[in-house]
Amino acid sequence: MIDETRLPTSRRIIYSGKKIELVLDTLTLSDGTTAEREVVLHRGAVALVPMVDADHVCLLRNVRYAVRATLWEVPAGTIDPGEHPDVTAERELTEETGYKAGRIVKLREWYVSPGIMSEVMHLYLCEDLKAVGSKLELDENLEPHVVSWDEAMEMVRDGRIQDAKSMLALMLVDQARKGRSS
Repeated sequence: MIDETRLPTSRRIIYSGKKIELVLDTLTLSDGTTAEREVVLHRGAVALVPMVDADHVCLLRNVRYAVRATLWEVPAGTIDPGEHPDVTAERELTEETGYKAGRIVKLREWYVSPGIMSEVMHLYLCEDLKAVGSKLELDENLEPHVVSWDEAMEMVRDGRIQDAKSMLALMLVDQARKGRSS
């Protein structure tokens, strides 16, 4: 439950970009003093676990400028303004992997970094895939790879997958898969 005294009394936009805004909120605390909070406002994103078949998943090798590395990741993407996450999931699956899903099921959502960001990540399991060709955006530098489910889980355990959303997405789907087989 949110403490109403923690709502901002003022907000100043410090930076406004393509995907985020950085704001400085001023809060009046319960003792009457003020405090400032830097907050990154984000529209939210989707993370996808595309099952090529019962035992294979499509992962990406994704060049990430911010960390100066190429990472193993699940496909993901930012929600466009006014777009529903379900629509984003379908769009991003085709753009990044070249597959269209016969079935996309939302499994969970979580806050990415609630200490500083408003971003919510929506997780989808994508099944009954059909190859239709990818449609990468100009600024994307990624390559899809189909790996066995066992290999993907080993990549989480041994640290080859270092991206938190990908680790969590794969672990949650693994838990769901184990629940199905029980």
